Amino acid sequence: MSELVSGEEGLVSGRHRWPARNETARSQTWQGSSVFTQVKVLTRRAVLEFLSDPRSVLLGMLQPVVILFLMTGMFGRSAHFPHGITFFDYVLPAVLVDNAVQTSLQSGVGLVEDLKNGIVARLRSLPILPSSMLIARCITSLIRCALQGLIMLTLAQITHGDVLRGGLAGPTVSLGLTLLLAWSLGWVFLAAGVWIRRAETLQNLGFMVLLPLMFASSAYLPVRELPSVLRVVAYVNPLTYAINATRTVFFHTPGGTGAILPAVLLSLVLAAAGAFGAVVGFRRPL
Repeated sequence: MSELVSGEEGLVSGRHRWPARNETARSQTWQGSSVFTQVKVLTRRAVLEFLSDPRSVLLGMLQPVVILFLMTGMFGRSAHFPHGITFFDYVLPAVLVDNAVQTSLQSGVGLVEDLKNGIVARLRSLPILPSSMLIARCITSLIRCALQGLIMLTLAQITHGDVLRGGLAGPTVSLGLTLLLAWSLGWVFLAAGVWIRRAETLQNLGFMVLLPLMFASSAYLPVRELPSVLRVVAYVNPLTYAINATRTVFFHTPGGTGAILPAVLLSLVLAAAGAFGAVVGFRRPL
């Protein structure tokens, strides 16, 4: 009898209280992993997907190197540069920016392929934040851009030997600026990808827009030596600001830090606009 009384007191006091029905359902419902875990797993998947094809890895790593040495051979004697700066030195920061642009385009193409092969449809059935998939694609493009940039800088140092004459600070900050540009343009191409949803169309659109912008900028020739029409385009071209900022840091140009702030602000604006468009478009039905 005393045991029954003590048991009833325990139920009332809550030491042996049975869980309510809604509490049991809540405890059995999987709320999903954290956003950090989602981004980490999805980024790892995208990186391994890229590494699984050695041909794509090799071609991706060689593309900026081929462009660098090809442009050096074609335009090396067609412009006049300050004393002590060769055309190779002048064009190296521009090829870093071009590499960031091309890598960002591939992030949008990769997302379109995921939309087509059913991966996104399966992930949408899980408690995964939609923006996690977009962030993972952007981080993957940053990793590729960083690896390609490091390979290019290493080969430039081996072949020319004076890339690091000003120390590691210049190339490091210059590479950081190109990564910021890759991050912002990655969001822009992700937004374009979720609205176009065709890899071929996205690639054609990217090349049609980016190729003229690269040549109508300060990438391969000083703006003053461009034709009058291209000179006007170069002054309003956002890639000109990014290239000038990268080149200023790379060469430690005195008083040239004023070119960095416009490039950073422009990159942040592009990233914000691209992220908004990408998230809105990604929520559309497949």
